[in-house]
Amino acid sequence: MRLDLFLKLTRLCPRRSLAQQLCDAGFVFLNGRPAKSSHAVKPADEIVIRRRDYETTVRVINVPAIRNVPRREASSLIEIISERELNTDE
Repeated sequence: MRLDLFLKLTRLCPRRSLAQQLCDAGFVFLNGRPAKSSHAVKPADEIVIRRRDYETTVRVINVPAIRNVPRREASSLIEIISERELNTDE
């Protein structure tokens, strides 16, 4: 499954277009490297998403075979490893 679609399905990004923009801007990392939105996601991959003032790190537990996942099941696809605020004092 594509990274941008996976981010939308797991509710880490509200829209697929936003996930694509974050990938294009270099704010999404897959296994420690900047990732394109078309990159394939596999179980045990680690995804880091950087936003303005915080960073979320998750591990992929399961990749669904379908494109529509109920909201209750979306959280079972990932394990949140860390969420931290980024230092904005410069």
